[in-house]
Amino acid sequence: MAKALQLAAKGTYSAHPNPRVGCVITLNSHIIASGWHKRAGEPHAEIDALNSLPAGGAKGSTVYVTLEPCSHHGRTPPCSGALIAAGVKRVVIAMADPNPLVAGKGIKYLQAAGIEVISGVLETEAQALNLGFIKRMCEGLPYIRCKLAMSIDGATAMENGESQWITSTAARVDVHKLRAKSAAIITGIGTVLADDPALNVRLTQAQLPEITEQKIPPLRVLLDSQLQIPLAAQLLHTQGKVIIVHAAGVAIDQQRALKEKGIELWEVESDNSGKINLTVVLKKLAQAEVNEVLVEAGATLAGAFLAEHLIDELIIYTAPILMGSQTRPAFSTPQWTSMTNKVTLKIADWRQVGDDWRLIAYPTYK
Repeated sequence: MAKALQLAAKGTYSAHPNPRVGCVITLNSHIIASGWHKRAGEPHAEIDALNSLPAGGAKGSTVYVTLEPCSHHGRTPPCSGALIAAGVKRVVIAMADPNPLVAGKGIKYLQAAGIEVISGVLETEAQALNLGFIKRMCEGLPYIRCKLAMSIDGATAMENGESQWITSTAARVDVHKLRAKSAAIITGIGTVLADDPALNVRLTQAQLPEITEQKIPPLRVLLDSQLQIPLAAQLLHTQGKVIIVHAAGVAIDQQRALKEKGIELWEVESDNSGKINLTVVLKKLAQAEVNEVLVEAGATLAGAFLAEHLIDELIIYTAPILMGSQTRPAFSTPQWTSMTNKVTLKIADWRQVGDDWRLIAYPTYK
């Protein structure tokens, strides 16, 4: 199963919106075939492995797969039926499929055909590969990572707003890997007006060999309630789909100009202050089959995500520099007035990346 998990991880940058799945087939304690799911519409891991064998080659074998074989017709035929037709003897599964279309049906189908099924082997490791898929299937929301870069004294920019570059080249390459891993990147209009980012993935094959497997760049989502984005912004002139989320009643001329550039516009409800409902945006992204979202935004938007308990994972790059800024924090949460508002972090990883330190933590909300 450990080998199957390694194969599943190869789909990190390409399998979405499908889960990352790996498969190993053994016969007489020897590996005879292996496979993994590369991208949506292409063979699932089990079929990828079976296709490498001659007809009848899997008869009597044991199949190790990181996710319950599907039992329904989606973009491809069901894998459970293919395993039955191949005459396999036993199927060992890491985790059940949270997709309601499967959700145990694949296991029952295999068992009804007389195949021995063992489930729950290295289940935690398999779940870690598909946090976004699991959350989308179970909660109707994508998995949210929020990335921040700051100085060791907690500043995200100088007092005049200058922020390029706080972190080292190695840390910025690491961020591009996060972007490549994500199905969508969210930012706010404040960041676009201040920094004019492209928010695309800029990596060479040497920096990330797997990048050749990802042909579709991440969706870029801009929260811009009043459609203030300049028509010359980089975001509108780099490869990849862009969605701009706005409030009702914004200028028709600006809407028309953006649509002419191929930009998709989403009108979403907002509160009395004009702030867009973040949960509604995330639900719409989940409905668009977005599993994992990377939030790259300023203090106000990052603070709003945190205050609404929407961040699943924080990734903070800290540079060994002092910037002295007193008004450029990582999160702007003015409604927090006492220690009862604090969010506790569970530290998952803390390591050096280039000259900087990268902290990965999970917020614990009360």
